[in-house]
Amino acid sequence: MKLPRVSLEQWAAFKAVVDCGSFAKAAEALNKSQSAISYSVGKLEQQLPTPALEQQGRKAALTEAGTVLYRHANNLLNQALSVEAHANYLASGWQAEVTIAVDSLVDMQPIICGLRGFSEQYPQTRIRLLETTLSATDDALLERQADMVYTPHVLPGFMGTPVDQFEMPCVVSPNHPMAHIEGTVSSDDMKQHRQVVVRDSGSRRSMDAGWLQAEQRWTVTYFGTSIRIVKQGLGFAFITEPQIEEELVAGTLVKLALPMESKRLIAIYRVLAMQEQSNPAVQAVAGFIDEKFNSLQRNAQR
Repeated sequence: MKLPRVSLEQWAAFKAVVDCGSFAKAAEALNKSQSAISYSVGKLEQQLPTPALEQQGRKAALTEAGTVLYRHANNLLNQALSVEAHANYLASGWQAEVTIAVDSLVDMQPIICGLRGFSEQYPQTRIRLLETTLSATDDALLERQADMVYTPHVLPGFMGTPVDQFEMPCVVSPNHPMAHIEGTVSSDDMKQHRQVVVRDSGSRRSMDAGWLQAEQRWTVTYFGTSIRIVKQGLGFAFITEPQIEEELVAGTLVKLALPMESKRLIAIYRVLAMQEQSNPAVQAVAGFIDEKFNSLQRNAQR
């Protein structure tokens, strides 16, 4: 393996001279003697095939090539500091990667916003998102494929923290026959039309996402596909409000008026696989996401 001829210490001296404007100030900034700075920069200049600095009066100024090298040196030093910081995280027991399984019913916006805040504070920690449906979320928890899950139900033996709640209405296209029924739509009305269902992606495939009594049925893998089909007037579906907010506002989807007993209110829970023994990185991610869900609830109550 070929080793670099210029050391990190020499690049740091070079950067300090440029940033501070003189060898004397660079020495003060790095807590070194001026002669040590001069020696490091001199050795750097010897190793480079083109001059990086030129003297302009009492100040050291970048040459055209030096300007390019300065940017690369700055990136190199930042990367070195990042590696050291990452090593410190690992030494403290901080988990290098956090895996989150999110059921397809869950509103992703608070999760993404929470992860943005977490990554700004802990950029060295990798995030892996598993998008699951129904019992696949349970599989991720039981088989320890995920450090935490966001799910509409809590398995026995686990504790869940409620983070969200929303309605799961039955919707159709405005040109669908059921959109023109006056008053309440009965289950007998629904049985006469095609239902679009999201299938269970878990290994057991034993769960369902709502009313399943229509003889005509199309089964799909993703809610996004279900939404597109329903917008074409090809059937009805139960879909969570956060997923169709724009369509409801635009009028491309409409809610059916169902009997009170047929309405569905979905609660979402955050479940940690290791509960109170969870790694500090996992707990930190949960805290950032919880805050975004709390903020969403506060805004909804205003």
